[in-house]
Amino acid sequence: MNWNTKIFNIAIAIGFTIMAAIPIRSQDVSSATEYSAGDAQLEVYIEEALSRNPGIRQSFSLYQAALQRLPQVSALPDPMLNLTQYIRNPETRVGPQTTMISLSQKLPWFGKLSDKEKIAAKEAAVYRFLHEAQKADVIQKLKLAYYSLGYIDQALDITAADISVLGHYETLARARYEQGVGLQQAVVKLQAEITRDQNRLEELKKQRVDLEAVLNSLRDFPSNTPVEKVLPGKKPEVPIILDDLYRIGRNNRPEIQAALLQIEKNEKRIQLAKKNYWPDVTIGAGFTNVTGRSDRAGLLNPPDQNGKNIYSFSVGINIPIQRRKYDAAVAEATEQKIASREGYRDAVNSMEASIRAIGFRIETLQRQISLFENTLLPQAEQALRSTEAAYSTGEVGVLDLLDSERVLLDVRLSLEKFNSDYRKSLAEMERVIGIPYWEKKS
Repeated sequence: MNWNTKIFNIAIAIGFTIMAAIPIRSQDVSSATEYSAGDAQLEVYIEEALSRNPGIRQSFSLYQAALQRLPQVSALPDPMLNLTQYIRNPETRVGPQTTMISLSQKLPWFGKLSDKEKIAAKEAAVYRFLHEAQKADVIQKLKLAYYSLGYIDQALDITAADISVLGHYETLARARYEQGVGLQQAVVKLQAEITRDQNRLEELKKQRVDLEAVLNSLRDFPSNTPVEKVLPGKKPEVPIILDDLYRIGRNNRPEIQAALLQIEKNEKRIQLAKKNYWPDVTIGAGFTNVTGRSDRAGLLNPPDQNGKNIYSFSVGINIPIQRRKYDAAVAEATEQKIASREGYRDAVNSMEASIRAIGFRIETLQRQISLFENTLLPQAEQALRSTEAAYSTGEVGVLDLLDSERVLLDVRLSLEKFNSDYRKSLAEMERVIGIPYWEKKS
């Protein structure tokens, strides 16, 4: 390998490092914007997680470490410098030899260093996609906790409002009882329901503390750092077209891209293993110091070229006779290529199964949300208003009023739960296909 080729390889390695490092840092902000879907609070949390999460920082360092393999494997072996000092100087016609110095350089067979560099580049690219997968994992976990927290905050508000309404009903029931037109049982029943709601509040607050700890852990914040109230924005409406999602996932899911690179890397390993059948070349140059004749005959009649130093040039090769070793190396690389192909197929099958399951869940939640928003919630609100009117005229008792209030409470809580589950399912879908769901690309 000449110096021009060596300089070219070094330039390629440096270019890989620069080109690979810059996009990762620039993608952090854009990813936060894309994955937040216009939710400013969520965008801030994602940015914090992408820049601070220890798992993401670890995977990035592993990727950077893999990049440093390129200049190592593409460089020539170090030259060998040998020094020989004779204890008993060999006598020659032109004088004794005192010292010999030689320099040798091993030159791998054509293409070996290039193949090693390509293998290292593929391996670094695998780590790049593993880093992207780690980022996607963190974003998914953060969004799942965030949307769960959104449900908890909505449930807290709904339950607090329900306690206020029940308190109003209890005041009316107590007044009726004091006037002799109501039953004490109604007052007791309302007080029991208020206590039940208060207990629900405590359970929700406990769940909120747990979710705060998860969010803080993902952002590398102290676990007791307060998290603001979550107010999810407008619910995105997305279609479920399975064939499109399968194609998007194959083109964008980091694990699948890494599996493809593993196949390409093992193809290069097969090429390299086959080149081991060919010998490496070692070239060398030597210098031997020769002193002039100092014996009587040499002094009286010095020979021609007396004391002239010796210069030499050598070429050598290793003899690759261990065929079983090289055959095994080719067989090993071939089996690894087969394994990587099966790993790719398994990753694709797993992805498509997940897309199918999550897609069905999204469609089901869409129908449930539509049913609750357009039918059940208006019906429950209308039923409560009618019952309140009937209660004010004495046509129905407090138990009927309480029953209508319980129905409306359950509908409101269920609707918020469906909305939260819907957003979490979208987060799971975008993790499976590898890009933000509402930013689908082919």
